Amino acid sequence: MRRALVVEDDPDIVELITHYLTADGFEVEAVAEGRRALDRLRAARFGAVVLDLQLPGMDGLRVCTEIRRDPALRLLPVIMLTARGDEADRIVGLEVGADDYVVKPFSPKELVARLRAVMRRLERDSGDGGSPVVSGPLQLDPGRHTVTWEGRPVHLTAKEFGLLQALLLARGRVLSRETLLEGVWGYSYAEGTRTVDVHVRRLREKLPGLAERLITVKSLGYRLSTEAG
Repeated sequence: MRRALVVEDDPDIVELITHYLTADGFEVEAVAEGRRALDRLRAARFGAVVLDLQLPGMDGLRVCTEIRRDPALRLLPVIMLTARGDEADRIVGLEVGADDYVVKPFSPKELVARLRAVMRRLERDSGDGGSPVVSGPLQLDPGRHTVTWEGRPVHLTAKEFGLLQALLLARGRVLSRETLLEGVWGYSYAEGTRTVDVHVRRLREKLPGLAERLITVKSLGYRLSTEAG
């Protein structure tokens, strides 16, 4: 769905983002408060969210956390937007479930490109992705977009799902961070490889039984061992 919710309390930035998203074919709605954003997301259907980190009342991190806790919203693409450029802040945003992170001042064209890339990947994953992939007690069903471990559901974000799927389909081969970034996120940029590292860590936390098989290959990337324990 080409409908985006912009959550930002700076009217000038809202106007800028709205202009570029509208020119790209999006229908745009904007709100200035975190609590109001959650109300709108639960009341209407949106295809993506551009979410500022520093908001009055409920900040962007809490909003993103609530989005990922809601079964109806947990796959919603979220691009986090903030004036904070420190790497630690970017990592926190990714750890609470943001799909990507754009630092102010930003290029509106780059923001639109990243948002399109996130949505394209989700659309591909939501379609008929083929037969379920089974690896020991792990089962990933691309068509249903579900993951189970020993028959119990494991709730992953869209990017975590895409990352796990890529590693499973590689059948033990090493995938570089750049390859994963381009394949799962749909683009490549200098700082993006840190995004991959954060999502791998989250996969290990959500699937502890898989952690030992998800191997870091120094200076290269990651591989998922085919030896199911």
